[in-house]
Amino acid sequence: MVRSLGQRRVTVGDEDVRVAELRAAVSRLRRRLALLPADFPDRAIAEDELADLAAMVGHGVPEAPRLRRSLLLIAAAIGSVSALSPGLTEVRHAVELFEDPPPRGA
Repeated sequence: MVRSLGQRRVTVGDEDVRVAELRAAVSRLRRRLALLPADFPDRAIAEDELADLAAMVGHGVPEAPRLRRSLLLIAAAIGSVSALSPGLTEVRHAVELFEDPPPRGA
């Protein structure tokens, strides 16, 4: 299924491409976080929220408000851990795929 310009909702087989992209981005960030030797105060929060995101994409198309909330929690928990910045950016871009397109004429 292809939608109008600005809406990237494409399916491959039975899976929404946005879901696949988010799943991959979350998986990569979880691996980077697991490999990070440094401990930081909110690491457990980041790990839990990434696990929640992984579960959400495992059950179909998640809701955009819930994705945004998770992204904010992860970003706040990770803070300024520069080693995780590229992975966090990937997750943010994947979450943005679920946003509604701007109204026409806006």
